[in-house]
Amino acid sequence: MLGGEIARLSSKALGSLSLAQQFFLAGGLVSLCGTVLIGVFVTGQIVETVTRNAGSTTALYVDSIIAPILPDLTRSTKLDDSIERTLDETLGQGALGRRLVSFRLWTEDGTIIYSNDKRLMNMVVPPGENRKKAFAGQLVVHFDEVGDPESDAERALGEPLLEIYNPILQPWSGEVVAVAEFYERAVDLERSLARARLKSWIVVIAVASAFFAILSTIVLKGSRMIRRQLSEIENLARRLQKGSQRSVALNERLLRKIGADLHDGPAQLIAYAALRVDSEKFLSDQTSRAERESETTTIKASLDEAIRDIRNICRGLVLPDIENLPIEDVVGRAIEHYQSRAGTRVTTSIEDVDAKVGVPVKICAYRFVQEGLNNGWRHAAAADQSVSLRQEGAQIVAIVSDAGSGFSLDEIGPDCIGLSGLKERIESLGGRFEVRTSSNGTHLTMRLDTIDVSDQ
Repeated sequence: MLGGEIARLSSKALGSLSLAQQFFLAGGLVSLCGTVLIGVFVTGQIVETVTRNAGSTTALYVDSIIAPILPDLTRSTKLDDSIERTLDETLGQGALGRRLVSFRLWTEDGTIIYSNDKRLMNMVVPPGENRKKAFAGQLVVHFDEVGDPESDAERALGEPLLEIYNPILQPWSGEVVAVAEFYERAVDLERSLARARLKSWIVVIAVASAFFAILSTIVLKGSRMIRRQLSEIENLARRLQKGSQRSVALNERLLRKIGADLHDGPAQLIAYAALRVDSEKFLSDQTSRAERESETTTIKASLDEAIRDIRNICRGLVLPDIENLPIEDVVGRAIEHYQSRAGTRVTTSIEDVDAKVGVPVKICAYRFVQEGLNNGWRHAAAADQSVSLRQEGAQIVAIVSDAGSGFSLDEIGPDCIGLSGLKERIESLGGRFEVRTSSNGTHLTMRLDTIDVSDQ
């Protein structure tokens, strides 16, 4: 229960860290453990190899000196006094005497037939693992491991020793006839091993650190990129959510505006006509023909005006067939419709666009020009209106401008249905909507990336 709770809390704490922090924590622990394991393995191999090479060299040297002195041990395992004295002199003098601390010659049954420590002569000790391996023909070497029961004197020295078990072979048959056990002073070997351990640890730590640093750099860059992308995704999600909310609000305001336009325009005119139709003057038999015709003309004019208003409202809601038109013609059609309705001229500068664009971009361009020109007609009296369209690299740039008196940028807010809706429409396609206004006029700019039709 407690272990599960601890694991849950640990998992929660780990999950709160960034990917880079999780890697530094987990990767650091793994790298540390790996460095220790590799370091122990490598230093162990180095120590084993160096110790065995040193033991092999010493064993070969001792064997080259001792072998010619020994008799044929296949016939007799007892050494006479002359051979024993020769061994004493050989092992006690010169370089061999300085290097060797002790020397023993063992038979297979565990008898010491020679030792420079005469107290051990003819002692019988059951063979241990090391002597068994040596009698099997293996060279056994240990550094600073004096553990045999008969090695009290060597342990008492308190200095590093190299313990060697060297099989003595019969020259003509290669049979192991005895085992030479000797201990060599290993102070120099201890220093060499210490240097080798230090160098190997330095190399292992340096390589592991460099490897971890390279991986950390890669992971850190990846983590930063992921955090940046997540931030962008979150920002995009927030923008989409706000855009959706604004779209709902704008749709509601647009419906209210359409309702208000219908109520304040055609509905009033139709209501006026209905009142005139139901008036006593129109229904009375005493009304003269001229008065009735005048009343009919008034009613018809009111209804005609209502119909014109309804058509104007509908014309702003329904797009012409633009799916198969190039974007230059789409913009041109928006200008033509505006000019026929407003009775004014618009200066145009429309350049050819090489890239084919999708329907969403065409609709956005049409609505942009339509809304921009309509705003210029309402608020700037259609003064010097102009429309330009050009391609800049992978972007389409459209500008609608006029020479009116300008307006406050605060008007581009929730209450400004046309411009706010246009801004949302452009930004939903990944574009940018810009407004520059002053007493000298207003400039609306739309920038949209071209979208190939094949990608739609």
